[in-house]
Amino acid sequence: QSWSRGMSYCLHSESHLDTGPIYVRENGKLHVVNQGAGGTHNVTPKARSFSLFSRSFSVELCMNREDDRARRQRTDHFIFTYTKEGNLRYSAKSLFSLVLGYISDNVDHIDSLIGFPEQIAEKLFSAAEARQKFTEPVTGLRALQKFTEAYGSLVLCSLCLRNRYLVISEKLEEIKSFRELTCLDLSCCKLGDEHELLEHLTKEALSSVKRLLLKDNSLSDAGLRRMTAPVRVLKKGLENLLVLDLSCNPKITDVGIRYLLSFKKLNCLDISGTGLKDVDAVIKRLQMQIGLVHSKVPLKEFDHSNCKTEGWAEQTVLQWEQAVMEAMKPQDNMRSRVAALHFYGKTHRIEEVVKCTLVEPETKASGNLQFYKENLQNCHLPLKNEVAGSHELKNNKKRALAEQETERTSKQKHLCLTVEDWDLLNTY
Repeated sequence: QSWSRGMSYCLHSESHLDTGPIYVRENGKLHVVNQGAGGTHNVTPKARSFSLFSRSFSVELCMNREDDRARRQRTDHFIFTYTKEGNLRYSAKSLFSLVLGYISDNVDHIDSLIGFPEQIAEKLFSAAEARQKFTEPVTGLRALQKFTEAYGSLVLCSLCLRNRYLVISEKLEEIKSFRELTCLDLSCCKLGDEHELLEHLTKEALSSVKRLLLKDNSLSDAGLRRMTAPVRVLKKGLENLLVLDLSCNPKITDVGIRYLLSFKKLNCLDISGTGLKDVDAVIKRLQMQIGLVHSKVPLKEFDHSNCKTEGWAEQTVLQWEQAVMEAMKPQDNMRSRVAALHFYGKTHRIEEVVKCTLVEPETKASGNLQFYKENLQNCHLPLKNEVAGSHELKNNKKRALAEQETERTSKQKHLCLTVEDWDLLNTY
């Protein structure tokens, strides 16, 4: 009875709407209810086109529009693809992908990653990097520090910032957070002696640096004294340095070269384009005290092709550079002003990024002053196979050994601590 009352209600209510045939299965047989006849008939259902909804009926997909992040989290739970027939198909993501995405969205809230498996940490870093979490001003630095504290060189083992002074200025704290770097290229950045990054080079976090390229950075003897003070006195800092490039720094003189004698492990040195006065005396001193031989041809170590950005954060550094370049692009109102100046025949000074330029006069004056240790088999050979004059240098080295006794007193005089050195060490 209840069924019949329900059916009669459906038949007699809103009869003006064409709802189409209604099928009912009873006792294993399919019955069709004819709305016009008002009864049931045991007939075979006929395929007939009908409209399920009226023409005035509309559907609106309502979503919670509280913010874009919540909407993205809901849609990120599915993977949408198209079949060959053009139909849209979706499948749910794995629980690992969902958790990875959630943690990467909140990576700045991680307390610590020490002891966490590096295989999963690399995927987490890539997910956060794809969301550009490390480019954010405050939270990006905090998130990056969690990774560098736990994984060190895996995050970044080599960093090339050549001609990227603006990146250094904008992301100085992020750059200082990198640990266990083995190669650092700061060429043509015009940092100067007092830059904070040069002071950071003497910290324990960068004691692993083996290749340091400081070409064309406006350095002087005072900068070298500050940079070598921990090594000369405390045997810390850049004590593992193997390759050092100080070329194109005209303010470095013979006095500054004396501070480099504390780098006992140094295999290759480039001081071309510096302000040396007595070049022969410098060549002799480097050969006798740390065993560096003057090379007649350019060395491969200083062609600036071996130092590249390598590690998990390689794309992060590129994102920093792209953000800086985007900020430097002229705005629309500036473009209109420039167009107006051109229309009225006025010239407009265009600001361009300062690129690395060799100090040709100083380089030609001092010549090619590149040094290497020839007694090491793993030392890189010159670019050309010309080693002419090496036997003569060996003979000069033997003759220099006889004079080594007389130089010991002067060597001790150079290595003795002055009042300025003690004041400098007290700052560490």
